[in-house]
Amino acid sequence: MPFAIILVIVALFLTIYIGYRAYISDRNLFSLSLVAVFAGLFYESFRISENWKHVIYKFIGTYIFSLLSFLPGRKEQVYDFEIHIEIWPYYFIFCFSILSIIIHQDKLIAKLTEGTTLMLSLSIIYWTLDYGFLNIDHWFAKTCIIVALLFSLFSIVHALTYIKLSRSVRLTLSIWSTVITGIFAIENIIKVYSNGDITSTQYLPHGLFISLQYFLLGVSAIYIIQNIYLLFSFLPSRNGNYRRELKETINQHIDRFSPNQVYIFQSVLGILYTVVIYGTNHKYQIMPTHMAIWLVFMTFPLISLFLGLPNKYPTEKMFVKY
Repeated sequence: MPFAIILVIVALFLTIYIGYRAYISDRNLFSLSLVAVFAGLFYESFRISENWKHVIYKFIGTYIFSLLSFLPGRKEQVYDFEIHIEIWPYYFIFCFSILSIIIHQDKLIAKLTEGTTLMLSLSIIYWTLDYGFLNIDHWFAKTCIIVALLFSLFSIVHALTYIKLSRSVRLTLSIWSTVITGIFAIENIIKVYSNGDITSTQYLPHGLFISLQYFLLGVSAIYIIQNIYLLFSFLPSRNGNYRRELKETINQHIDRFSPNQVYIFQSVLGILYTVVIYGTNHKYQIMPTHMAIWLVFMTFPLISLFLGLPNKYPTEKMFVKY
């Protein structure tokens, strides 16, 4: 308890000093856009934990730990406190996401299903078409498109059939989902921050539009970090046993993909929903491509819940053995 009290007191005084330095600084050290990112991050954290107390406890613990970002780096010759203030919110987001992944690992693992890979595969097809990648006349681009199409068809077939999800199938679908999410994550971050700050616009509708993009980025932050970690875990570490690490990574991918299957009519509903949203946006360009994709990811589970779709899965009698 005395140690905890000391931490709280130090954190309080450091927070006051941070606020003072941000107030007297000539630079805008805190962006209003970060508020929208935090809102999305806390919303998704609450949706996962379903308990505001857990979110508050995670916030307090992460907040105190994130203050370590103000320590000087090893190669930092000239210490600039204001630069550390600018880095601090992103360090907090990263730490909060990591803590959420550790605490709610079981719930996050259970999220990846045939329906998830179906939505991702349809999204990568839409992403390819909307950006006109089919018009690129280069062997590497064509190879990537063919590979993406084959894996997408593989996931669509499994979503529309009751073929049993073996370990090899779950591994393939999990890796494919991780690759797509990694692509979308990088593109989403670049596109969102290219909008500038919310205050950079003079019109309220445009400001709300930008806010929604930052909010969706906060919602997806936990999954972005989780998928990037799983993607890079295939790379060998410097002093580790790669064979053992590779086996653990493979098991992680298999465990994170649910062996339960979704009903075919749920997959059909998902296809109809994504085709309507993506088709409409492709024709009328209502919103940016990256925003349409993440909006579909966030809204379809809510629509499924609203429609009261069954949360039970087909029985073993419906599986096709092979």
